[in-house]
Amino acid sequence: MNHFAGRLEIRTRGKRLYPFTREVAEWVNSTGVETGLLTVFIQHTSASLLIQENADPDVVLDLADFFERLVPENDPHYRHTLEGPDDMPSHIRAALTQTHLSIPVIARRMALGTWQGLYVFEHRASAQRRSVILHLSA
Repeated sequence: MNHFAGRLEIRTRGKRLYPFTREVAEWVNSTGVETGLLTVFIQHTSASLLIQENADPDVVLDLADFFERLVPENDPHYRHTLEGPDDMPSHIRAALTQTHLSIPVIARRMALGTWQGLYVFEHRASAQRRSVILHLSA
């Protein structure tokens, strides 16, 4: 079995979903792997990963809005508030979503559906640099 590892840095500018399908697709293709399993992992506790629709931009806007309502800032029950009002909600949102994805690779391409794309879901209000680890087993 062969293994390939890589790292992407995704720069964010506040709370929303950031597409990065193209960058991962280019990396997968560069490995030359025809068939395998790709793991995508984000090294953070206040951001997460999603596979979501990439055709209608309203989908990702509605998702971000939903999480704002689901896990609001300034909840008086939060104990962890030292890093600002968005910190604890960011951890909760990350816990409710995913920190890693598994995607089959077939014919040197991710086997995503027609309307699927990869996103970093930034839960913090300020700009961040997010590290995403790629691992491909073939």
